[in-house]
Amino acid sequence: MFDNSKPITYTVDVPDVVHAVEFSPFEWSSKLIGVGTSSRVSVGICRFQEEDREIDGLEYEHLRDFHHGIRVTALAWSPETSLAVIPKILRFCTGGSDHKLRLISSDLKNDDSVKIIDGHTDYINAVTFDPSKGDQLASVSDDHTCRVWDTDGTQRICLPLGSPGMSVCWHRDDHMKIMVAEKNGIIRFYNLLNQQPIMSLDCGHTPLLSADWCLVDSLKVGAVVGTELHLFDTSMSSRPVERRSVHSDGGCLVKWAKNNEHLVATTGAPACQVKVINAKSNQIPVSSGLQISSGLSWHYRLPIVVVGGDRKLHFWSIDNT
Repeated sequence: MFDNSKPITYTVDVPDVVHAVEFSPFEWSSKLIGVGTSSRVSVGICRFQEEDREIDGLEYEHLRDFHHGIRVTALAWSPETSLAVIPKILRFCTGGSDHKLRLISSDLKNDDSVKIIDGHTDYINAVTFDPSKGDQLASVSDDHTCRVWDTDGTQRICLPLGSPGMSVCWHRDDHMKIMVAEKNGIIRFYNLLNQQPIMSLDCGHTPLLSADWCLVDSLKVGAVVGTELHLFDTSMSSRPVERRSVHSDGGCLVKWAKNNEHLVATTGAPACQVKVINAKSNQIPVSSGLQISSGLSWHYRLPIVVVGGDRKLHFWSIDNT
């Protein structure tokens, strides 16, 4: 039995079981949400009462379905995405179960394009855009590589890894730095100019299935390793400054809140647990179980986290303290 300390705040129905879900992580497109399923990517707009008092709860507007053909394994938004320009620009990248990346662009009218980027030889676990211009993207895979691509599909860098690459994050302010987390518990920061590691963190055990770089404080890194959540302060140590048990049968995903350096969300087993932890107060405002959970994402401005489910999106609004 879970301590459902905070019930689900909002729920949105979607046509299929969700495999990936991502809020746009950029201020100018933060209302956008992408939902990856077994055969499509659905894009919508979320408007919350937390930022507009004229809205009752959550107002969800479906914009477009994009045919994908195969299961979506990873999803990332480009900073070029904007609905405030003419023509509108929607641009995002997916990882597919066929080991290919797809760069999808649309003006939400008649001009849609899909660029297939081929190179990985195994399951793609994560993809991210250069947040400054969006002209490059990075991906990690079970093929033991992190690859950096131009958006025309040209592979610029291939970093060999010691084990499957599970997560990749781009530094928000320094576009020459990326963080790569490996399943063997090693997290490295690379300088893309010389393709050399700048620093590494060691979780001390395995398997690491997910890691995230804090947007508010870039000295902080979180990872789910086995049953534990590991929190790092890179100014203090290459080993975790805090370890806590979060999922007794193993963690799956971890994400820092984008507007609060103390809020961390995780998913794991048993029974598709979702937890939100306040690392400052040691409170756990959310500890819930779902029938199915996949994907995990925080809103850019609001303390709202979303998890995909069985034809549903589940949202929790957290007290931002």
